[in-house]
Amino acid sequence: MAIKPLADRILVEVLEAEEKTKGGIIVPDTAKEKPQQAKVIAVGKGKVTDDGKVVAPEVKPGDIIIFGKYSGTELKFDGNEYLMLREEDILGIMTK
Repeated sequence: MAIKPLADRILVEVLEAEEKTKGGIIVPDTAKEKPQQAKVIAVGKGKVTDDGKVVAPEVKPGDIIIFGKYSGTELKFDGNEYLMLREEDILGIMTK
């Protein structure tokens, strides 16, 4: 089964939080912050403007993004956990 996002929605797979700090301290599960980085899995066609034009999203499958802490809707299918976001919830794209 596959999910195809509609309009300006984007399906992402949330990346796991770091197990250690930069100083080498192991962080327990209860103290970890909610991850805010994700890999884009699928992208909708884009947002439809008031005059009927479709504005294509800036992200593409494979991009690593940063999103707002409480953004999106959590989904589970095929044994995996995903998050469905609107493009406006994305804060930026990670670059090398």
